[in-house]
Amino acid sequence: MARKSLIQREKKRQKLEQKYHLIRRSSKEEIRKVKKEEIRKVSTLSNKWEIYGLSHKWEIYGKLQSLPRNSAPTRLRRRCFSTGRPRANYRDFGLSGHILREMVHACLLPGATRSSW
Repeated sequence: MARKSLIQREKKRQKLEQKYHLIRRSSKEEIRKVKKEEIRKVSTLSNKWEIYGLSHKWEIYGKLQSLPRNSAPTRLRRRCFSTGRPRANYRDFGLSGHILREMVHACLLPGATRSSW
């Protein structure tokens, strides 16, 4: 069983990620738009090029960096539903490997069978 404080910390991260998800996504979309429109030709007569939007891009990056670090989706970790174990999790079931094995052996998961060869 995982420590309760670690499980609570993970729940806090999930709430933060949900809260700032739209802000983070819109900022990243703005950065992509600025990158596409970044370099333009100054005039058709000369071969000079000018970079537009660099300061705007830095403002967006600053906005992204001002968000809490724990709101980033990469900070989230999948945990076992029953024990809270952070490793060897199966996404389909939401359980860790040894709990999944025990449940299959006890015939608690419908449709899951033990392998035999």
